[in-house]
Amino acid sequence: MRATMTATVSVAALFLAGCASPAGTAGPVGAAAGGSSGTSGTVTGTVNVFAAASLKEAFTVLGARFESAHPGSKVVFNFGPSSGLATQVTQGAPADVFASASASTMDQVVKAGEASGPRTFARNVMEIAVPPSNPAGITGVADLTKPGVKVALCQPAVPCGAVAATVFANARLEVTPVSQEADVKAVLTKVGLGEVDAGVVYVTDVRSAGGRVTGIEIPAELNASTAYPIAALTKAANPAGAKAFTDYVLSSDGATVLAAGGFTKP
Repeated sequence: MRATMTATVSVAALFLAGCASPAGTAGPVGAAAGGSSGTSGTVTGTVNVFAAASLKEAFTVLGARFESAHPGSKVVFNFGPSSGLATQVTQGAPADVFASASASTMDQVVKAGEASGPRTFARNVMEIAVPPSNPAGITGVADLTKPGVKVALCQPAVPCGAVAATVFANARLEVTPVSQEADVKAVLTKVGLGEVDAGVVYVTDVRSAGGRVTGIEIPAELNASTAYPIAALTKAANPAGAKAFTDYVLSSDGATVLAAGGFTKP
């Protein structure tokens, strides 16, 4: 196993990457978005998007670009753990779009009749995050089991917790965390503050953290991934906006922004 310093791509860099026109694409951002949704100039009002915490940086870029392409529209995000967001949606929270970090949480929403026909738009893999100085000398997954090593994980019901559990199963290891957090950003915060020696998060979160953490790669034969589905909700207050935003995330323009953040194709 080898430790690598993850390239310090800041959120600002992600914004620059997201705002650049894809190679070989003609026309401004607005044209790209309009071409994807087919509703350029017709979408107005607020679009409430419930999205997994790991999508925060990429979706913030996409939201700003969507608003530029659709004057009079406003994208309002609710970022959090996919499982919690799914519960909010099924309990009647006002949302137009749901983007989950796992198919299982999306299935909860679909089975409740709140969405149909979800489509996968990205994938993500896991990585070990450590403080920049790496005080515990973490070099791989096995080091997370060493006595005295403090590890933070996502709660088991949260997609990032479930995927981390698959990594440990692949490695045939039992890792006992000192804390289990509500979402991946909370794990990343604990690592960045030096409150723990390591956390298992998505590679995209290590990238977005820049120099606040260092990433330790997990070998492909041990690693695990998760798929990200998105759907316009059946009770959306702004159905036209919900469809347009969903289509934009699934467009080539959306794929470019997601790739800049470290997500891979579905």
